Amino acid sequence: MSVSGSPPAADSLAVGAWGDAAVKFGNSVGAIAGFLGILLVVFLVAGRARGRLARPLAVLVFLGPAVLLLVVGLVAPLIRTVYLSLHNADGSRFVGGENFGWAFTTDSVQKVLVNTLLWLLVAPLAATGLGLVLALLVDRMRGQSVYKSLIFMPMAISLVGASIIFKFVYEARGKDQPQIGLLSQLAHAVGWSDPPNWLLSQPLNTFLLMVVMVWVQTGFAMVVLSAAIKAIPDEVVEAARLDGATGVRLFWYVTVPMIRTTVMVVLTTVMIITLKAFDIVRTMTGGNFGTQVLANEMYSQSFGQSNDGRGGALAVLLFLAVLPLVAYNIVQLRREREVR
Repeated sequence: MSVSGSPPAADSLAVGAWGDAAVKFGNSVGAIAGFLGILLVVFLVAGRARGRLARPLAVLVFLGPAVLLLVVGLVAPLIRTVYLSLHNADGSRFVGGENFGWAFTTDSVQKVLVNTLLWLLVAPLAATGLGLVLALLVDRMRGQSVYKSLIFMPMAISLVGASIIFKFVYEARGKDQPQIGLLSQLAHAVGWSDPPNWLLSQPLNTFLLMVVMVWVQTGFAMVVLSAAIKAIPDEVVEAARLDGATGVRLFWYVTVPMIRTTVMVVLTTVMIITLKAFDIVRTMTGGNFGTQVLANEMYSQSFGQSNDGRGGALAVLLFLAVLPLVAYNIVQLRREREVR
């Protein structure tokens, strides 16, 4: 009988866990080594090819893996999702557009669509506008790189991490209990003795969740718009000043038109990210208390209620909403390249 140390059963479990971890690590290393070995062989064969086969083989070698990953990771799942959206919950019966009809006629889902539209209108405009203001202000300060780094830092945090941070900020307790939430503490500081439970108060909680998205995306907007502002030719600014344009007039009639394309690209990019907002809602409220959005409802239908048909229909709607924004971004970037 052992007097000190871990029990034999615990020791055997620990050894077994380490053994499983070592096997999994070895399998991972072996898979990576095998993949690299295959690539090495393919590149050697392509490098030795001569004559008519040289160019087609080079195209196949360099584009083949990318096309394969695109088909496996995007095209095939897209086709399967569309297939599921046209079938019932378990995919055993074709129902046509029934799932889409459910999405547009059910009161709860209509509220989800309205919430998603609200996110799409408020969060991108707020993040882009705040980023533009900060870009103008920070560019006039000494040590601007330090301030830009601090403002951009939230981009390095995952949306789940940012949500956990703000969940503590919005933490609310009873009137007689000590408050640990920053927002509740500020409310007490200004004389509001009984602030509400922020994440339960509708529709305020939806806008408080948007603050997380704005906080994360403002740094991205600021950096991109700051680079666009600095790219404006000095001759244009000087000519405008000679014509009497200063302050707000210079900003509105010179700066904004010169960076309009970049502003629209930033705005649509943030809109795409906002449409796919899942982490924030899932982490902070789980979609409860009137905060549900399309991406989280899709997850809930597919994995919470095991209804692949309705989940697939919501995924298709989300894809169709993102598609024009992506297309617009591509068109704008191509036009900008043509101008340059």
